[in-house]
Amino acid sequence: MKQMKCPYCGHTETSVLDSRDTEDFEITRRRRECDKCRKRFTTYERVEMVHLLVHKKDGKSQQFDRKKLETGIRKACEKRPVGEDKIEQMVDEIERELRRRKTTEVSSAEIGELVMKKLKAVDKVAYIRFASVYREFADVEDFEKELHGLLKKK
Repeated sequence: MKQMKCPYCGHTETSVLDSRDTEDFEITRRRRECDKCRKRFTTYERVEMVHLLVHKKDGKSQQFDRKKLETGIRKACEKRPVGEDKIEQMVDEIERELRRRKTTEVSSAEIGELVMKKLKAVDKVAYIRFASVYREFADVEDFEKELHGLLKKK
């Protein structure tokens, strides 16, 4: 029995049914079952990393927020044929790339460019959606320029 609060009934005794590491051995996925209500759920275990500091356009700084990154990518991919696994993979790859740098400080612009690079390879519509917000498109001409650049590279 392991101490892990059940998300359904709040009981703190659960059993681990299965544990698997991801291909890169950075995350452990555990399938659990509550000893009280018998419902099953999944937990993910990852090493707690040194905090990254993100410098924003307005001059302020804040800690890197993986959830915020995931939310931005998820919004861009909304109603697109991009699966949950692919979104999670993109977030993992971007975070891994940021953490492998020699510095613990990064600009929001660098993160935005990494996201655009990943989205461009996965789904062009999601890429344009993200670019329109990230680059603050002011009008239709900005969309046309970006689309023209995309079509030109084909």
